[in-house]
Amino acid sequence: MASNPPAACCASGFKHEGTPLGEVKNVDGVNTYITSPKDKSDKAVLFLTDIFGIFPNAQLLADEFANNGFLTVIPDLFDGDQISVKDMESGKADLPAWLPKHQPGNIDPIIEKTIKYMRETLNVKKIAAVGYCFGGKYVTRYLKPGQIDVGYSAHPSFITHEELGAIKGPFSIAAAAETDSIFTTQLRHESEETLIKAGQPWQINLFSGVAHGFAVRGDLNDKTQKWAKEQAFCQAVVWFNQHL
Repeated sequence: MASNPPAACCASGFKHEGTPLGEVKNVDGVNTYITSPKDKSDKAVLFLTDIFGIFPNAQLLADEFANNGFLTVIPDLFDGDQISVKDMESGKADLPAWLPKHQPGNIDPIIEKTIKYMRETLNVKKIAAVGYCFGGKYVTRYLKPGQIDVGYSAHPSFITHEELGAIKGPFSIAAAAETDSIFTTQLRHESEETLIKAGQPWQINLFSGVAHGFAVRGDLNDKTQKWAKEQAFCQAVVWFNQHL
């Protein structure tokens, strides 16, 4: 594995405050959050979520990508069966029971529908993808010509070396430096070797003082976590501007 499967830390974190500006549409049977930039653009971000799916933290991040000029689309990868924030807060999130129901055979068709919609209906010419935790695996799976043009993942989980080694476009990673039990130091170094062999542009940025999930579920009242979350977001935007 290039990164370990999701664990208990995937079902922890903080809910962020704010009112999402986009709208949820039904796209070929998939509930999809869409948020648009002020000026029309043919460049877009496919936002692949963590296990909480379309929830305020993800929507607010998507709105920020739109503020930076990217039409941004979040498909419901879990067909309404996301882990709820309430279960997270009460400690009832049961990942071992949930994960078998959400494997590539379930997720891939949703992503394929969404990419088709973005290219054919929204007339998007270039697609960047962001993947947080769970979603990071699928950035690597679809970083191929005609699918995703450039990829970014924060604290990815469940990626195999085969998937990482098969990427056909630029890939950037933001990771917690010391405390991530999913994308560990050893797995990070192994991933660096895999990325070198893949021969595509790549980048790994490390952030100290934060844990897995910081880029989407960090405590914004904590100065260190807030800074790391904001810098990880900037990393994605700069990467996309460089490669799209």
